[in-house]
Amino acid sequence: MTLKIRIDDGAPPYEQVRAQISEQARSGALPVGYRLPTVRGLAETLGLAANTVAKAYRALEADGVIETRGRNGTLIAAAGEAAERELASAAQDFASRARRLGLGEGEALAAVRDALRAAYG
Repeated sequence: MTLKIRIDDGAPPYEQVRAQISEQARSGALPVGYRLPTVRGLAETLGLAANTVAKAYRALEADGVIETRGRNGTLIAAAGEAAERELASAAQDFASRARRLGLGEGEALAAVRDALRAAYG
């Protein structure tokens, strides 16, 4: 695992750690089951405060990228399953909200297409 923190980057260090681990997990550079360094160990390696790395790990866990197994460490999760569950939940929430607002299926789909275009360019 290779991480580089750039002080002159506009992103806070915890976000740089989160984004780099997430990208490496997504690309397969960090395979499912790969054991990440401890919070303290990674913080020392990167020259960061332990709380900074802990914040990144919490965000990665919330995103389903990693999972913490107590004394067994922190591992790269099977992200596909967690991501699919989270996406399905978000889609259900959106559909329910669109219906409560009185929007039709076509209007709801158009809103999703617009949001996807904005997010993906």
